[in-house]
Parts: sequence; C-alpha cells; structure tokens
Amino acid sequence: MAVQLNPYLSFRDNARQAMEFYRSVFGGELTVSTFGDFQASQDPAEKDKVMHAQLTADHGLVLMGSDTPADMEYTTGTNYSVSLSGDDEATLRGYWDKLSADATVTVPLDKAPWGDTFGMCVDKFGVSWLVNIAGSA
Repeated sequence: MAVQLNPYLSFRDNARQAMEFYRSVFGGELTVSTFGDFQASQDPAEKDKVMHAQLTADHGLVLMGSDTPADMEYTTGTNYSVSLSGDDEATLRGYWDKLSADATVTVPLDKAPWGDTFGMCVDKFGVSWLVNIAGSA
C-alpha cells in the first residue's frame, strides 16, 4: 500500500453500532480500537468509545470511523473527513504540507500513540483531512 484515500465518518457515542451496520451492508472485515486501548483520553467515560474503526470489504471498499470525544465539536451532517493513509512518507508529507497551508491545523502532523505519524487539518475550503503515515514495523 503506497497511499489510500478514504471517507472517514465521525459519530457521537455510536460509532461501533454504525460501523457494524455498514459491515452488514457491505460485508468485509471490521477492526475496532477504543480510546482505552491506547490510553488516548483522560476521561474514563470514553475508554470504551471507538478511537478508530476500519471496515475493509470486497471491491476495494474501505470505510473508516470513530466516536468524537466529548470535548470536541460534533454536528450531524458535517461529520465526515477525508483520510489519506499509507506508507509512502514523502508523498504523504507532501500532501500534508500543501493541504495544511492556509488551513486550520487541529492536530499537528506528529508521532501518534499507535506508532504512526498523524495529523488533522481543515483546509481553506472547509474540508477536514486526516493524514496517517504508517510507522516502521
């Protein structure tokens, strides 16, 4: 995998149910990680909430999603992002540099608790982007 472009859906407290529904629609394999799995939240009430879920189905379909932490804004209808991920670090950093120019960087591109390099921004046109560069194995 060099680089993948995927939709990333955000939910408020029902990501697991939503991703299980999408699995019932598209089939495939669903992986789910919680905030507790990575000690990624200081709020004990969020330990079982979904930090990242990925559904990989036939025909190249990949859908990602997560619960939005309580301290982050969530608005139904705008609860999506575009995810760029892969192991081609130079290409992904180049995309990040261009996307984050004149953007609102919400999470700087840096080492993440799961071992990858990760960043989030809202570009100058209001589109939310997630960039994840796979860590070394």
